[in-house]
Amino acid sequence: MAGVDPKTVSTTVQAVSELAKAIPVYQDAVQPAAKELGKSLHLVARAVNAALTPVEGLVWGVEKIRDFVRDRVASKLENVPPEDVQKPKPHVAVPAIEALRYTGAESDLAELYANLLATSMDKVTAYRAHPSFVDMIKNMSPDEARIMRFLATATSQPLVNIKAIDKQDGGFQIVHRHLSLIGLKSSCQHVPLAGTYLDNLVRLGLIEIPSMRRIKSDEPYKEIEHFPEVKQILDDLRKSETHTIEVEKLKLEVTDLGKQFIRTCVIDKGVQERS
Repeated sequence: MAGVDPKTVSTTVQAVSELAKAIPVYQDAVQPAAKELGKSLHLVARAVNAALTPVEGLVWGVEKIRDFVRDRVASKLENVPPEDVQKPKPHVAVPAIEALRYTGAESDLAELYANLLATSMDKVTAYRAHPSFVDMIKNMSPDEARIMRFLATATSQPLVNIKAIDKQDGGFQIVHRHLSLIGLKSSCQHVPLAGTYLDNLVRLGLIEIPSMRRIKSDEPYKEIEHFPEVKQILDDLRKSETHTIEVEKLKLEVTDLGKQFIRTCVIDKGVQERS
């Protein structure tokens, strides 16, 4: 919930509630439509209040953040000599701690912040803690954090595009783009959104999917093509009388920036190499 001030949430809920109370209730014979509108707005106000009130509880306060830093971050520095533990740079620590107010309840994202803070507090590894990493985590979903964790041990992954090629003029369109098993292998909560997640990670500069580059072996691609959902798509498309189907083989690669992000934020600080 980055950018949501708890005071704003409370004010919004109160404003909607007050609006509902302010709607005049007219006599049925005079203003039936207005009365029904008043009832509807009152129900909407109650629904909004019920939906937004729990959000306030998800916003971390100072004590919650302090406990997180003392417990989670401190535990990651157990193997660091006390003389090497330093105050983190404000341009990393301040926005990271501020972001924890809204994302601390998401364990996958909180873990990234914890590693980033711990890395920045070790004199030997502080240089890795690029300030842009805070905004990158802010712009990630928990599933995207899971994908980056998966890519930490598998930095090159196969993907395929499915092309429909017109038999008459040779023109083509990509009917399915960047199909892979990354969402499944990363244990994403919303596997069908894996392609969208990859687009966002490309946008953040953490991964790239270059054209005309693929894994040498065909085996990784066969695994995708034989996956039941993908196989069904291919079988259905190949029934077309106007188009032929081509499977374009591609490769996802983690960028240098992505590798630094993984080393800083994804790999647990407790097992990182101090160099």
